[in-house]
Amino acid sequence: MALLHRPLFASGLPLERDRAAARVSAYVYGNVLILAALIPIPVSPGHVGILIVVGVALSTFVAHAFAESIGQGIRENRTLTAADRRAELRDSLPILTAAVLPCAVLACAWLGWLEPRTAQLLAEGTVLARIGGTAFVVRRVEGRRPQRSTLIQALLVTAVATAVVVVKVILTH
Repeated sequence: MALLHRPLFASGLPLERDRAAARVSAYVYGNVLILAALIPIPVSPGHVGILIVVGVALSTFVAHAFAESIGQGIRENRTLTAADRRAELRDSLPILTAAVLPCAVLACAWLGWLEPRTAQLLAEGTVLARIGGTAFVVRRVEGRRPQRSTLIQALLVTAVATAVVVVKVILTH
């Protein structure tokens, strides 16, 4: 797991700015697409949408890593090495992590521990909280402590992401 995942700060040392930016970008992208997948899922005791969320996460992860690798090759005007490709996979991992908590919540409904609609709302809420948390992650990447304004930024980020999701759902479903 250490090969594919490294937190934004390992051993107190920050990632280089481009790598941190790529991971934050994938984090936001993954969460927005997972939320867009969750909203229109019709839930029932036999169908809670875990496979849809997993499918969106996996397909987005592969597409994002592939596209970023092509883009990096163009930016650097060279063929990427195996190490470069692994780095792109690592930078795209936040897309996969976006699905973990919502799937865990949906699994509770599948197991009968929660009502399906309640689980879906909770799963959507966890994704919205992760999106809002982006403001705190950005402050950390910048090496600054969160302030009162960070909470306002988190709310604004959540509102913008929600608007993006609503537009996506309206236009595609």
